[in-house]
Amino acid sequence: MANILVTGGNRGIGLAICRQLHDRGDRVYATTRQESGALADTGVNIIDGIDVTSDASVALLAKSMSGIQIDVLLNSAGILTRETIDDLDFDRIRNQFEVNALGPLRVTRALRDNLVTGSRVGIITSRVGSIEDNGSGGIYGYRMSKAAANMAGKNLSHDLAPRGIAVVLLHPGLVATEMTGGNGITPSDAARGIIQRLDDLTLENSGTFWHAEGYQLPW
Repeated sequence: MANILVTGGNRGIGLAICRQLHDRGDRVYATTRQESGALADTGVNIIDGIDVTSDASVALLAKSMSGIQIDVLLNSAGILTRETIDDLDFDRIRNQFEVNALGPLRVTRALRDNLVTGSRVGIITSRVGSIEDNGSGGIYGYRMSKAAANMAGKNLSHDLAPRGIAVVLLHPGLVATEMTGGNGITPSDAARGIIQRLDDLTLENSGTFWHAEGYQLPW
């Protein structure tokens, strides 16, 4: 049984991941900004009121996890808005950077003392953050913030390697959630792939970018 902390566990992919991890016997800690009945029904340990964009809030998370070893840290919290060249709302773009890119970095740094040799860190990113894979443009804030998240994860893989901690960037696929307007595969299917990639993570493949279906993606 592993101790696993999931940010953004109250809905979508995060909720499905929490449910599946708990059902297989792991001890799951899930953060949310607001109370969630659906998350409470899973039976996981819930840490409410955590905003990954706030230093003070993440410090409270670190305090609540003090003395608890984290075997897997999954940074799942994320947001998506759809900017075009004709609608560049820079406040929305900045907010996506705060949540999608700085959030995982802020949380991982705050909890680094909970990580031990053999711990694994996952960041839910997106293939739309791949520069090489961008064939359509658009969604400026999401693309840019996910590209930044990829770089943060790559940096973390180098900085945490001396402590025996592996890091992976994970694309869940197009998932039918509120964020995507209900288009795509089910959150349960995406969650199974994400969990498998985390289970397969070692120092040998640390710092790489994977589709949940099991193949590596270009930067």
